[in-house]
Amino acid sequence: MLRNKNIIVGVTGSIAAYKSALLIRQLVKEGANVKVLMTSAATQFITPLTLSTLSKNHVLLDFAKPDSGEWNNHVELGLWADALVIAPASANTIAKMANGICDNLLLAVYLSARCEVYLAPAMDLDMYKHAATTDNLKKLASRGNKIINPGNGELASGLYGEGRMAEPEEIVDFLKKELSNNLPLIGKKVMVTAGPTYEPIDPVRFIGNYSSGKMGFAIAEVLADKGADVTLICGPNSLNTINKNINRIDVTTAEELFQNAVRHFQSCDIAILSAAVADYKPADVAAQKIKKTTASKSIELVPTKDTLAELGKLKKAKQMLIGFALETEHEVENAKSKIKRKNLDFIVLNSLNDKGAGFKTDTNKISIIDKYNKITTFGLKNKKEVAKDIVAYIIKTKTKKTT
Repeated sequence: MLRNKNIIVGVTGSIAAYKSALLIRQLVKEGANVKVLMTSAATQFITPLTLSTLSKNHVLLDFAKPDSGEWNNHVELGLWADALVIAPASANTIAKMANGICDNLLLAVYLSARCEVYLAPAMDLDMYKHAATTDNLKKLASRGNKIINPGNGELASGLYGEGRMAEPEEIVDFLKKELSNNLPLIGKKVMVTAGPTYEPIDPVRFIGNYSSGKMGFAIAEVLADKGADVTLICGPNSLNTINKNINRIDVTTAEELFQNAVRHFQSCDIAILSAAVADYKPADVAAQKIKKTTASKSIELVPTKDTLAELGKLKKAKQMLIGFALETEHEVENAKSKIKRKNLDFIVLNSLNDKGAGFKTDTNKISIIDKYNKITTFGLKNKKEVAKDIVAYIIKTKTKKTT
């Protein structure tokens, strides 16, 4: 849920600032991009060097960058962030936030931020229970700020009670839950196929193609980042999955891909078949390696099962089925025909005639054709960006289909 999220951690003057180091470390481990803003009081409890090392970014302390004369643009920082997490949030900072006081960089970013803001209060028991602090927290909550309530425990003063900052693990879990509620594909089951298939000729040779699987893997990652529970059925490749919401199933042949796709399609909401599946396979597979001779050899080929067509027959009204078409001629006509024959919601078309598109590249150029023959064309992009375009189109189409 936090992978590739831009998160600003604000650290204020509290003994609980030592916990911010653990929080930042865990956010980075989750894959988030973390920038740290500290108030001057916070530097008395933990050094900027520590938090800079853990966040892998320079800690920002003031409006002006030391020595360079350049400024830290609070507006840009506010726009960059997907979440602003102030942990620990001292009584002083909470009071300033509630009353619109802007006397440091952190408060300027807070007033500029368009993202969700999360506060983890940390202070002594009596300070936390004071009517002024209680009123300030209510005021902030009424404006949409999310309060991560402190826990009960031993406090720095020696007292025991509320005011102890939530543990870093609790803050991370809180963020995951909050962010997941805003994900458009949360609770959706999606199946993606990717990569080539290898159809054996003998124990050491096969019929295959040049597909790397990069497009399908990129789509699976974007879907998972949007909250989907993804099953990725992939042919032979050298790629790795990152998101923990991806269940990877490795296959080799078209038959193995067919069997797995049919089985998992029954329970999925969306299926995206981007794998480059062999259309033919050898009729007979030699048990031993075929030896080279001077005589000509011929291999009888038979059709493989058409996975996409079979899923089109099985598709229920609420399911979405998306195919891919890689063409070398009559691209649009062939793609439109495929939509009708295989009962697709839309097809992603790319042509080997377009430079930078197709197999073995890090880029692709696609057009999306829906079942009403509407064509949406995209420019040449990195496959990760292409994946975002495809998933955005899916979300838009799925929303229309369910409303």
